[in-house]
Amino acid sequence: MAKSSRVQSALSKVKTARENHAERHRATGFQFALADDIDLLSPDAWDSVVGDSCYFLDRSYLRVLRDAGPEQIASKLCLISDSGRPAAVVAAQLLTLDGGRLVAHEPTQEAPLKGIKARAKALLSRVGRSAVKRVRRRVLVCGNLMSWGNHGVAFAPGVDETRLWPAVAEALYRIRNAEKLSGKTDYLLVKDLPSRAGLPVEALRQFSYRPVETDPDMVLEILPQWKTFADYTNALTSKYRSNVRKIESEITQAGYEVVRVHDLEPVAARIAELYYNVHAKAAVKPVTIPPEYLPALAKAAGPERFRCHVLQRGGEIAGFITSLKSGATAVGYYIGVDYAVNEQLPVYFRLLQQTVADAIEMKCERLSLGRTALEPKAKLGAKPIPTRVWLRHRLPLMNLIVRPLLGAVPHDEAPERSVMKGT
Repeated sequence: MAKSSRVQSALSKVKTARENHAERHRATGFQFALADDIDLLSPDAWDSVVGDSCYFLDRSYLRVLRDAGPEQIASKLCLISDSGRPAAVVAAQLLTLDGGRLVAHEPTQEAPLKGIKARAKALLSRVGRSAVKRVRRRVLVCGNLMSWGNHGVAFAPGVDETRLWPAVAEALYRIRNAEKLSGKTDYLLVKDLPSRAGLPVEALRQFSYRPVETDPDMVLEILPQWKTFADYTNALTSKYRSNVRKIESEITQAGYEVVRVHDLEPVAARIAELYYNVHAKAAVKPVTIPPEYLPALAKAAGPERFRCHVLQRGGEIAGFITSLKSGATAVGYYIGVDYAVNEQLPVYFRLLQQTVADAIEMKCERLSLGRTALEPKAKLGAKPIPTRVWLRHRLPLMNLIVRPLLGAVPHDEAPERSVMKGT
């Protein structure tokens, strides 16, 4: 009986594999408009899908990416229609990715590993990191390498997303094939989607995409009763409220103040220098923003959606932070720090506090702080939101090799902190 069951299971897997193979090579029936430039697509059609839901898919942002983004990124856009009606948009980026930029340092080992399984896992992790470091491949990324979150796909209101994810897979397939003249594309990556079972994105499995867990996004929910930063501070437990006030006091007593900058051009060089300080320490850095990117973004987004604050004393700027409103979410975006000053004063922590104030003032529902420096963000009250990427190689056999290696590359576990009263 057991042998018969195993045979039936194997036959079922073979049947499923054949069906998925046939599905991958069958047109979905949607219509596709591909473009290298957002201005080549219908603005009304694009806006009818994106609306105000995600600024990173807004046409003004895509122009910033075109005009002031990293040179190694080539934008690839697609408008998907269903019987002539706009149904979805795809924003992808094509680049050659160096694995060394994805795995920049070895994790620290705080305690000796005990047990055969633990040592085997650590060994696989080292092998995986080493293998990924040696990878240099052309990658088509559905999403934005200069942000985190689902900034690669948007669906028109009211559409069936499960039905449309196969169309997204076809759009990426069409883009990849259209780029064959400039070289083969090795990997397709759908970036930063929620890590939960049963979501519509699971439809990508039949196209040989598989999920890979990443570091979580640290998100602070902004309560409706918070009208000012003081309201937020009063909602903290006494321990964390005292910590916020202590940081503010240390900064003030040292003669520094947080000042909003409306025109970034005069301080662009200093902001770039401070950004590179932080960027150099990042474990994962697939791209580096050029100095003109943030000033261009500030102009395109406008003061209602973009804010930049500097920590300064006289003419000395010791740090900066930017916040960007994307739909109902405030994004604590790029940050820069003078680490010499930061060794003496809590510069980084004070700048993080400013993003909370920005989110409240911009009347957002949540603040997304990204996947780095998890501990200080947890102390603000941010909670980890699990995320993952969906990956496939153009050669099915390579999928069997690469996925386990990527899965062996460890990601940080976010700490849980009871920061708010009543939690």
